[in-house]
Amino acid sequence: MYRDFSSLWPLDPTITHLNHGSFGACPKAVLAEQAALRAEMEREPVDFLATQLQNRLDAARKPLAVFLGADPVDLAFVTNATAGVNAVLRSLNFGPGDELLVTNHTYAACRKAAEYVAARTGARVVVATVPFPLRDDEEVVTAILACVSRNTRLALIDHITSPTALVLPVARLVAALRARGVETLVDGAHAPGQVPLALGELGAAYYTGNAHKWMCAPKGAAFLHVRRDRQRDVHPLVISHGYGSGFHAEFDWTGTCDPTPWLCIPEAIRFMGALLPGGWPEVMATNRALALRARVLLCASLGLDAPAPDTMIASMASIPLSLAEPGSPAASLDSDRLGGWFRERGVRTWLYSHPAPLLRISAQLYNDIVQFEKLARLLVEAMHGG
Repeated sequence: MYRDFSSLWPLDPTITHLNHGSFGACPKAVLAEQAALRAEMEREPVDFLATQLQNRLDAARKPLAVFLGADPVDLAFVTNATAGVNAVLRSLNFGPGDELLVTNHTYAACRKAAEYVAARTGARVVVATVPFPLRDDEEVVTAILACVSRNTRLALIDHITSPTALVLPVARLVAALRARGVETLVDGAHAPGQVPLALGELGAAYYTGNAHKWMCAPKGAAFLHVRRDRQRDVHPLVISHGYGSGFHAEFDWTGTCDPTPWLCIPEAIRFMGALLPGGWPEVMATNRALALRARVLLCASLGLDAPAPDTMIASMASIPLSLAEPGSPAASLDSDRLGGWFRERGVRTWLYSHPAPLLRISAQLYNDIVQFEKLARLLVEAMHGG
């Protein structure tokens, strides 16, 4: 059983990588599997892509479905969760007066996709304001349901919010919204590998998530889950030979691409699940415990209270930053340049400046508390000038 987990990833050892949440990080063993698949594809590309690929995709879909608590019939592969959100939004019919419900925590790219669709159809985007800091998930439910009207046609809800790293009560929201005649598109970009999933029981019309973040598959591995009664109306962003032949036929072939990220999902599930005796449940629990411990450390370093209850935290955590002292690095640098300031000092983290400055941390098996102690020291220097 490995304990030096950092050696299993090809990350730069001179950088303390505390931002797994942005793009994930793929272990060496899974990258080796991808390299082998790519070599096989390039030896006989016609056979690989035209003859074997469909069976390989079907085979890869089965362990993914088990991991997600879903039926393989309801799963399609996409390159990332944003592509999944766009596929749904651009497949559905909206018109003047229709409302698309999002929150102020919605991932910016997906909110822009909703705004794009609304502008083209005459619909409008309604933003539910969910507070942060907050006391409990009741504040989330109350804020979202208060914005539902008779014109609400779809709610776009993050399972784990990107800027604020909150685990939202999606099961409760999906049920409450559906009781009001509103279907839900869940952006689960960060959820697979952070929290257990049971998509077959969730009941959401649409759920999309990444396998290249917390599941640690190669970049470009993601999925779209569509409830059976909704599949006929959902199409990929690129229409190709499979059009009209069904959900899988349309999504599985949208033109020539590198399918190896999808084909590596089973190896990523197997590899990560074998790193600890308790399998994936222990992986998720270990990462969550470190994220919570690191959040306590960082909040204490700045004299802050935890901005959200522990129950709403998984493997990421965000803390709002207080006003920086005059003359400190944080007082003179925007979030991008402040991120560069940390990077120059050997730490890769994530900062967000709108509407209020936030620091988000990620905890993966290759991280340890000593790394977050280093971040805490630098954070005090950044905010207070040393």
